[in-house]
This record gives sequence, C-alpha cells and structure tokens, in this order.
Amino acid sequence: MSSSAHRDSFVIDHLPPVEQWPDLIFERPELQYPEQLNATVQLLDRAVAEGDGEHPAIIGKDVHWCYAQLQREVNRLARVLVEDMGLVPGNRVLLRGANTPRLAACWLAVWKAGAIAVGTMPLLRAKELKEIIELAQVSHALCDSSLAEELLLAREHSPTLRQVMLYGQDGELERLMANKPDTFAAVDTAATDPALIGFTSGTTGIPKGTIHFHRDVMAMCEVFPRHCLKPTRDDVFIGTPPLAFTFGLGGLLCFPLWARASTVLLEKLAPEPLMQAIEQYKATICFTSPTAYRQMSTLVDKYDISSLAKCVSAGEALPTDTRDKWREASGIQIHDGIGGTEMIHIYIASGPEDYRPGALGKLLPGYRGMIVDDDMNPLPPGETGKLAIKGPTGCRYLNDERQKNYVRDGWNLPGDAFHMDEDGYFYYHARIDDIIVTSGYNVSSPEVEWALLAHPAVAECGVIGVPDPERGQIIKAFIVLKPGFTGSPEMTATLQDFVKQTVAPYKYPRAVQYVTSLPRTETGKLQRFRLKTEQ
Repeated sequence: MSSSAHRDSFVIDHLPPVEQWPDLIFERPELQYPEQLNATVQLLDRAVAEGDGEHPAIIGKDVHWCYAQLQREVNRLARVLVEDMGLVPGNRVLLRGANTPRLAACWLAVWKAGAIAVGTMPLLRAKELKEIIELAQVSHALCDSSLAEELLLAREHSPTLRQVMLYGQDGELERLMANKPDTFAAVDTAATDPALIGFTSGTTGIPKGTIHFHRDVMAMCEVFPRHCLKPTRDDVFIGTPPLAFTFGLGGLLCFPLWARASTVLLEKLAPEPLMQAIEQYKATICFTSPTAYRQMSTLVDKYDISSLAKCVSAGEALPTDTRDKWREASGIQIHDGIGGTEMIHIYIASGPEDYRPGALGKLLPGYRGMIVDDDMNPLPPGETGKLAIKGPTGCRYLNDERQKNYVRDGWNLPGDAFHMDEDGYFYYHARIDDIIVTSGYNVSSPEVEWALLAHPAVAECGVIGVPDPERGQIIKAFIVLKPGFTGSPEMTATLQDFVKQTVAPYKYPRAVQYVTSLPRTETGKLQRFRLKTEQ
C-alpha cells in the first residue's frame, strides 16, 4: 500500500487481514495493471485523449453529453468536491440519486478526485442511511435535491457527515460548477486504492460493505463485456438497475464507457417505460431483471424494439419459462449471468451461442470455480453443493467478522447451491438459505417458483419453507395472479396439480397464499426472508 494516494486511510486501515482475503488471480494479459491506476482516467480521459471526445457518451432526459462534455462536467464537479467541500483522497462520498447523467458524473468525479464512492439506493430511509454513514465513516455526500429529506434526517445523527451538496432542482452543485475551470488533474491513485464501498442489496436483511479497488472496477470491464457481451462503440446501453448496485454500475456506466459506447440513464424505468425508451433511443443492449423481462414479453407488439440486439439478466435466477417467453416474443436469447456485490460483477455467464438449457453458463475467463461440500472438498460432476469462486476480484468486507464466512481457504463462497456437469456448465439450485428440507427431501425454492411461473394464471410468486411438526418443513407459495384470475380453493388445487406434473410431485406447495405484491429490493431481487417473517 506504499503507493497509495489516500491521505484519509480509514478504509485501508479497516480492510480484512490479508490472510482472510481470497486468492486473486491476474494471469490473463488483459488483467495486468500498473501500480498506479485511476478508473476515471481509464474509462473517460483516455477516450477523449484517443480521439473519441465527440462520440456520444451519456444520454438522459434533455441531456446529450459526448465524451468531451462528460469530461468537462466531471472535472468541474471534482473541483467542487476538492475546492468547496474540502475533500481529500480517501474520504468517503455518499451518492444518492436516481439514474441520471448527473449521478454518473458524480461517480466519475469522486474516483478522479481519489475519494471512495458509497452508492445508496434511492428508497433507503434515514435509519438505513445513518447505518451506512456510520459503518463507512462517510464525510461527504452528493444528493439529488428530490431525495434530500431522508439524508438530511440521517445527518442530524451522523457526526462524521460534514458536507452535503445537493444537485438538481434548487441544488447548489450546478451553481458552483458553473464558475469552475473545466480541467482537473486526476489523483494518481494506486491500483489497490479503494474506489467504492458497495453495500449488499438486502436479501438477507443485514447489509455488509464490500470494498473494491480501482483495479476491480477495470477488471469487471475486462471480463464479462470482453468475453461474453462483446459490445462495440456503436452500442447504446439502457436498463433499470440503480448505479448504486454494482450490476447497474457496471452495465449502465462502466461497461459502456469501457467500450466507448453510449448509455441512456433515465429515472424509474418500469417495464413499459423501458420499452418506450428502447424505441425512442434506439437502444441495442438492455440490462434488467428476470421479472422485468417476463412483464416486457407481453408488450413487444406495442413498441418498435427492432434496434435491440442483446439483453442481459442478472441479480436473481432467470427462470427457463421467462427466458423462453422473452425469446418467443422478441427473438432475442438472453445473456444470463451470476455475480454479486462481493465479487463486484458477473463471473459465470452464457451468451446465445453457448446456452445450454437449464444451465446458467460457464466460468468467464479469469475465474476458477468448483462445487464443494461443507468441508471444502470438491464434488464430482452432477453432485449438488456450494459454489466456490476465485479470480481477479473477490470479497473484502469493511470491518466485518462475516469475512471469515465468505472466504475459506482462499475461495469466495457466495452462498449458492449449484451442480456442474462434465462440460463445465453450472446449474443453479438456490441460495443455500433457500433450500427447503421437507420429509427428508431437499427442495430448491426457485425450482418451485419456476414451475408455478409456467402456469398462465401466475404473474409472480415466492416460495419458502415453513415449520411443520410432521415433515420438518412444508413448501408454501405466495402467488400474485394475473388479471382475470381469482385465488380460490379450485385455483390452489389447479396450481398444485400443475406443479406435480411439471417437477417431482413432492415439490408441490402444500400451502398457498394469494397476495397482491411480493417484497423485492430496488434491484428486483425477491426478499424471501421477509416472506418468512411476514406470513
């Protein structure tokens, strides 16, 4: 760490002990990094220096920035951070806003100034923001004025938060930027200087802060985009995941800039507005959740999405029925993948050319993986166990004892149950916590959900295990029906019979509850832990 540019060393000082880090592998030529590396220099400044300054970079509502314009915005914003807000390298900057060009510029300016970005989901309340501020010892914040209320409430109980700058309507940031020169010398950060703290999106209800370096930001660009998605400078990215979620940070900001392509950043894109935006902006690559693709498949006939060439799904398991419905409606085979906040982005994936029915995909170049038992012994092909992963990125929790649970013997253990076939394809079963043991059988919650989703009456569903004195647990389904269908004993019997005909009969839900909505994170992930506590 001798080459670190960080004058504020709090995060470096609170990294896990090196012996608790996963093994990191940089064997591939594209993963070789110099000792000094700044992600914004790599993603933005190089594009301008190498002649792409006039190429479209970021598109938003009433905003069209080419790479040179984006660079000028970032430079002015970095000057405000340093000259007006007193930022020093290593400070933590909380970022709060919906997906907009301004928020994208905030991310890039924080990195360029040598600080550490702490993305937060727009729906977080004051209590949750206070916890993040305290854990990360956040000193500065850039916040959309429309989302200021909860942050200002949190600030009242957050003594470390010294500076809050609002942008957007009636915000001060743009006024200060207007008087700044449009040049800024990037801080010469080390490749191993922390660039962001990603807080897990809350499927377990207990968020953790994951530390990623400048080289990790670049590594995620050199793996999934290079080897699976293969974007070009002519592509136009669009999608729904928030930039605060590393799936969105990669797919809607870093990957497009890495490819010298364009990205469309719009607020609150529900499935139908997303379809409208694909048509309007002639988007070619879409990042969103399985739930959104399922809903969008019924809207294809209403919009001209002929520009769309590639679709990426991640964040939660992609049901086969959803994949098939989207392909039948749009003609596009989804790029599927699994990643995680701890790993920064996708490490197992499949594109249309290497899709195998039922499989999630293969390891991306640069990563190694195996299926292990509880004692970390490798399991043979076909046997279900825990997924273990290592590669150029890995888990480093901020000051958290749970590091010892996630990393064992140099391997990252994301907590997913998989099996692998003899050809190296990985098949997802469930989160380890979502395996239901009923009458001695192990049943995967997602498998039952996928079976139910194949029935034409089911719009959404969530499946959990609930205690039962005879069977240990029984399978319970929470079901949102499509319009025109009614929850009734007859419907329950129909759905139970349907599951029995689709998968092994013992996997059918013995209990069914009809609901109007399911608890999800802002990234679209089903929160099964809330189903367990709210039933």
